Amino acid sequence: MPLTLDLGTEDLTRCRFAISPLCQTHEALRLLRRPARHGYHRGWLRRVRRTVAALDLSPLWLFIPPPGGYTPDFLGPPPDEPYPSIEDELARMRATDPALAHAEMARSLACTPGLATSPEGRAALDDPAATVRRLADLTERAWHALLAPDWPRHRAVLEGDIAHRSRQAADGGLDALLTGLHPGIGWAGHTLTLRMYGEVADAQRADGRGVLLMPSVFVWPDVVSGFARPWQPTVIYPARGMGRLHDSGPPSPSQALARLLGHHRAALLTGLTTPASTTELAARHGLAPSTVSAHLSVLREAGLLVSRRAGLHVLYGRTGLGEDLIRGSGAG
Repeated sequence: MPLTLDLGTEDLTRCRFAISPLCQTHEALRLLRRPARHGYHRGWLRRVRRTVAALDLSPLWLFIPPPGGYTPDFLGPPPDEPYPSIEDELARMRATDPALAHAEMARSLACTPGLATSPEGRAALDDPAATVRRLADLTERAWHALLAPDWPRHRAVLEGDIAHRSRQAADGGLDALLTGLHPGIGWAGHTLTLRMYGEVADAQRADGRGVLLMPSVFVWPDVVSGFARPWQPTVIYPARGMGRLHDSGPPSPSQALARLLGHHRAALLTGLTTPASTTELAARHGLAPSTVSAHLSVLREAGLLVSRRAGLHVLYGRTGLGEDLIRGSGAG
């Protein structure tokens, strides 16, 4: 039987999105150990191979069991706010109740026969508070080494996914949103079904807090929903557009579009395959932010772009008219 979440009225009104740098970091670490997830990230894996070797991640590997095993939820708990900073999330992780950490670590170690009674397993469980601090410090180093340099691009893909799915919900309601998340997720009769999971006795249940939806660039082809009580029910799914994350540069506009709009405006419009901020577009196209801002304003006034605020950033994305113009010109 698949894992099911029966959503009541309160749950349906409290479904929300979030972007978690901490969860992204731990999904990246899980990807390192799971070849089935490597497909879209082989270039990134080659680039970070030496960095990973220098980090000595062995204390974290204890708690990242093979697929189907349990990873302690306190390593990347569902955030309470939509756009938490990595600093706030690490502080929250370091403040984990030692009793909760001990219970989750013991459950994780039990997934691998003999690991809980190994010297490393016993040491981790004997002093859970110290283990939490050690794991948080190592996670912080992993964040700075593996994700921080590329985080603006990661965040743009994740924010673009949320913008797209928010439009789906606005156009077709919650049904349109939940049915389009992933082929492994079903939605019918107020029941969210996760086909990649088996039903277990201690599975998380919807309890009026709603379901937290988090896009990720690292979970494909999986869906993650292993959070146990007391954490909020959460679904981590592959972000739309994640396949373009490691592209070397923006696509070139067609000559026809460049003649119509001018090269820079055509390049900006063509390059907006997922919503992005002025700062990101300036770095991507090698232009001054003020120049990009002026071009975006013209494109928006022409009905080719729409803007929306996401946390501290304003994201620009193509409208239906903008998409039609790109397709008609043969660009992108």
